[in-house]
Amino acid sequence: MAQQRLVRIRLTPPFALSRGKRAKTDRIDAELIARFMAFRPEAGRELPGKNLRILRTLTTRRGQLVDMRKRLKAQIGARKEQGVSADVEGMEDDLQEVLDAQISVIERRIENVIAQTEQLASKANLLRSIPGIGPVSAAMLIAELPELGRMTSGEAAAITGLAPVPHDSGAMRGRRMIAGGRRSLRHVLFQAALAAACHNPVLKPIAKRLKERGKPHKLIIIAIARRLVTIANAIIKTGKPWLTQPGK
Repeated sequence: MAQQRLVRIRLTPPFALSRGKRAKTDRIDAELIARFMAFRPEAGRELPGKNLRILRTLTTRRGQLVDMRKRLKAQIGARKEQGVSADVEGMEDDLQEVLDAQISVIERRIENVIAQTEQLASKANLLRSIPGIGPVSAAMLIAELPELGRMTSGEAAAITGLAPVPHDSGAMRGRRMIAGGRRSLRHVLFQAALAAACHNPVLKPIAKRLKERGKPHKLIIIAIARRLVTIANAIIKTGKPWLTQPGK
């Protein structure tokens, strides 16, 4: 039943609409799941293990707290420009300290969960060997992309929403844009790409060439993030850390 719910939440709505089904009952859902799996048998996924589920919960909560902290910092900046009273400013500082503390606690728990499972720890070590990927991005890749190492490079880029999608009709005709994918993971990969563009010995020259060709900063980061997840997929697949890769 739990696995059926996973499939239903992630897969049924678009498939249901494509078949003209708008009603939602357990019986209709069960029929749609059965039809979908018959149509796309490769789409079925096993439920993750207990530690991976805990890790996913922790990374999700960390993301929520980080978003709250970003909004709070933006509010603090805006109110300072407006001349906020010291009393209100003190309250905001206290709240920021609380968020910082909670994020630190969750990050330690994430480290502990990864260390407790040999498979997760091994994946984390492999991913962290890549210049640009730190503890946060490694944990997110493990939690949100369990398929890593079992995909092609194109699939890895597509599932993270970093593959360019061509638009050959309508108002967007002739343009290629990224779309879809796992949004929270893509945002973390953008941050990792910023670091990789400065410190990764393979990706830094690529970023430099793109910049010299006049490419926009956002396009450069997308290109580096796409290459970064491709490298991560290859390293998990081979089981060899970055330092042992040919030419490094």
